[in-house]
Amino acid sequence: MNELNVIEAESVSENLRLAIVLSKYNSHIIDRLLKGCLSTLRENGISNDSITIVKVPGAYEIPIIVRKLVDKKMYDSIITLGAIIKGETPHFDIIANSCSLGIINLAIDHQVPIVFGVLTVNTIQQAIDRSGEEESNKGSEAASTALEMISVIRKIEDE
Repeated sequence: MNELNVIEAESVSENLRLAIVLSKYNSHIIDRLLKGCLSTLRENGISNDSITIVKVPGAYEIPIIVRKLVDKKMYDSIITLGAIIKGETPHFDIIANSCSLGIINLAIDHQVPIVFGVLTVNTIQQAIDRSGEEESNKGSEAASTALEMISVIRKIEDE
């Protein structure tokens, strides 16, 4: 029986350029996500000079800045961080849908791994829980996903 060709991520840290686009809205949550993200990147050998951080007013503004960064063709991956917390109006649905659709469309159209690290939660407590310690920090998870996607894409391109 023939062996399967399995493409799986390996550790990558050299010659990487990463961007992090983060919302300033709900900054007490975003600061925790960013801390987890940067911690994971540093644990994987990514230096500060390989990372660009861009701050935007809110999650709705994330996709346009991601587009500007993608157009520069400088980044191996872009990580997005934000926190959209449900309120009493449909505003949550509009912002969450616009942000997520904008990001996935950019990733597909430009073939760049754009990681969705934007929390979409019902309560502030859920946001706090998802931005806590490293094992539950979605910023840390987004950083790991970015590194894994870079590795997989490079392997596919090298085949």
